[in-house]
Amino acid sequence: MATSSNNTRDLRPWLLLVSAAVIAVDRLTKLWVEKNITLGPGKIIIPNVFRISHVLNTGAAFSMFADSSGNTVKMALIAFSAVVTLIILGMIYRVGRRPSLTSFGLALILGGAIGNLYDRIVYAHVVDFLAVRIVHYDWPDFNIADSAICIGAGLLLIEIFRPQSPLDNPPTDEPVL
Repeated sequence: MATSSNNTRDLRPWLLLVSAAVIAVDRLTKLWVEKNITLGPGKIIIPNVFRISHVLNTGAAFSMFADSSGNTVKMALIAFSAVVTLIILGMIYRVGRRPSLTSFGLALILGGAIGNLYDRIVYAHVVDFLAVRIVHYDWPDFNIADSAICIGAGLLLIEIFRPQSPLDNPPTDEPVL
């Protein structure tokens, strides 16, 4: 594996492996659900708390825009996902040399974005199958890719609000803009 000038291992290949693992688990679980769970409410796992469902989401996160007809929304979601994927790849390239919550969070988001992007391109919908109820609130059905995106975003927020020490950002020879 490549090393940077300060003798630490370049973690970018490992981050891409994390993204690939998210994509693989997401695809495998969606395929399992499509084969074993009929469309609709699915199977109760924990009564009044958790069930495995089988929902085809043609919209965005939490089924936003699912009722929109035509290809415009579909194509916009695909374009947006593709642009976000490219931006995150660039961010991983830039910050992924050393371990951080940011780099790991970006890897999770990348895997989730690609997982759902694949579904949108190939099937024109995303398979959602995790259904959670918290007291009287039924959370919108989601999947492994959605979970990875949310966990990754949470890690980015933790990194943003975490107190920084001077050792976290060692001085570089790069000019500050």
